[in-house]
Amino acid sequence: MEASFIREAIAKIESERDFKVLYACETGSRAWGFPSPDSDYDVRIIYKHQKDWYLSLSDKKDTIDLMLEDGDLDITGWDIKKSLQLMWKSNGPLLERLQSPIVYFEAEGFLDLCKPYAEQCFAPVASMYHYLNMGKKSFEDVEGQQEVKLKKLFYALRAAFSCKWIMDKGTTPPIVFHTMLNELEIAPSIKSRILELIELKSHQNESYVHPMESELNDFIKAIFDQSSVVSLSLKGRKEKQVDLDGLFLQILNRY
Repeated sequence: MEASFIREAIAKIESERDFKVLYACETGSRAWGFPSPDSDYDVRIIYKHQKDWYLSLSDKKDTIDLMLEDGDLDITGWDIKKSLQLMWKSNGPLLERLQSPIVYFEAEGFLDLCKPYAEQCFAPVASMYHYLNMGKKSFEDVEGQQEVKLKKLFYALRAAFSCKWIMDKGTTPPIVFHTMLNELEIAPSIKSRILELIELKSHQNESYVHPMESELNDFIKAIFDQSSVVSLSLKGRKEKQVDLDGLFLQILNRY
């Protein structure tokens, strides 16, 4: 699917919904760096309404969720106010989106404006629980199985690497899987095997079933076990006071 087609779809949604898109990026396996040939496109947007839209006592819908092109194009989005509320909570998916390597649209200077606030809001404990809970759910589907969907195995691997990143680096885990693979201390045999599986996945459809490998099973389990212990002593966000109200007003006035 051409990036230009995705941009056209975003522009059409923007017109139909009467809001302004501030940022649109890819998430999922294409952004993580291990897509399959038939992987869909997981496009995520952040948008804003006119100021008067926010001046209401009633709650309004602040998300969109659309499936286009027979399910091949998944577009979901959050209003800027909701996005900043999630930033305050150190929401994992939001922090990932702000560092996506595939950007379809960015209002001028939007990322430069938001990223310093995202760093201030990052809370190791919140991020760890996000990846640990997500990873354990994925691992339940593959642990001890003789055959597993390679897609599921990579979901568990990515969550495990994110947990290890938080333990080792204490910063927001990168969205790009290869960055973690290259910068974390990983046994050479594990690293080389994962690279082989990434290459294999690039030629197999999402439904491909692969024999479970005991070394990877043990590797994932060990990280999750260690993360469960470490999470009990992790801290909250770096700074107690972060002026997200000020950022919100900046965005409304600037864009």
